[in-house]
Amino acid sequence: MSTNGSSVGQLLWQAPVCAGWKQDLEGALYHLANCFLLLGFMGGSGVYGCFYLFGFLGTGYLCCVLWGWFHACGLDVVLWSFLLTTACVLQLAHLVYRLREDTLPEEFELLYKTLCLPLQVPLQTYKEIVHCCEGQVLTLAAEQTYAVEGETPINRLSLLLAGRVRVSQDGQFLHYIFPYQFMDSPEWESLQPSEEGVFQVTLTAETACSYISWPRKSLHLLLARERYISRLFSALLGYDISEKLYALNDKLFAKFGLRFDIRLPSLYHVLGPAAPETGAESEKDDEEVHEPAVSPPQAMPTSVQHTPPCSPPPAATDPPAPPSWARMSRPDSSVLASRTPRQSYSQVMSRGRAPLAPIHTPEL
Repeated sequence: MSTNGSSVGQLLWQAPVCAGWKQDLEGALYHLANCFLLLGFMGGSGVYGCFYLFGFLGTGYLCCVLWGWFHACGLDVVLWSFLLTTACVLQLAHLVYRLREDTLPEEFELLYKTLCLPLQVPLQTYKEIVHCCEGQVLTLAAEQTYAVEGETPINRLSLLLAGRVRVSQDGQFLHYIFPYQFMDSPEWESLQPSEEGVFQVTLTAETACSYISWPRKSLHLLLARERYISRLFSALLGYDISEKLYALNDKLFAKFGLRFDIRLPSLYHVLGPAAPETGAESEKDDEEVHEPAVSPPQAMPTSVQHTPPCSPPPAATDPPAPPSWARMSRPDSSVLASRTPRQSYSQVMSRGRAPLAPIHTPEL
């Protein structure tokens, strides 16, 4: 042990074995190689950092190969530098392959940047969502129907990528669906995974459209397996449904001239077709209300003229006329039905209560 310790000490502390230092400096290739190696070791992390690192290292080791071949004239210098250069080139080829594998089609790339990147969704998670829809982009021609009311089963969830889709019910327009909105989010949320149903609205493409579609069973399996994706879809679907409800609220504002709240219980029948009995009763009430004002006085028959005189009409017992501010005129609209609930609105105002919504609301 003492002999080994003394030999190590001699190697560390004795004078250098070089008999003499070279007076001439190495060539420009040697210094250029070291400059590239210095820049290469300053690279960062990530895919592009690895590109920077192995790019400069490969260039530096290539300069070492040239220096060893032309100036050092050493076979060991050339071989080691060549092996290091080959390793850097293979690493660059692997990075290029990974980038090509991670590249998404243009439609899915734009969808990720628009919808998922603001929510900081990882790219690998987004790839699982794309894989669930098999990476296919479907198309709809103008005036082609995506779903028919009462006929098309709810067996998928679709997201519009381009174009515009019109939603209607019983031939009446409800709202539009624009790009990066779900086409059937209310239908998706209305059913449990084990239930089946059909569309209650008709979806028709107004322009040439493109969309992606997830099969119902495959998407339910993905949501049950991945909790993060389940929460992501829950947030996206909730926001999409709220946008559709606000679109219906804006339609009510444009129709009646007043902005109502769609959460009011008296407006629940506006979102669907009104019952025929209700329509008949409202027409009958309107006729009874407007008949005394427009019907001309008719002559009494001879057989009725000998009847005892009836009591005078109770004009004095009529309720007082509502204030003038309750009779404000509304903007005319061709969409508004002929039986506008004007008198009911005035009666509610005369009772001192704010008009939350019309009592007899016509169909949309």
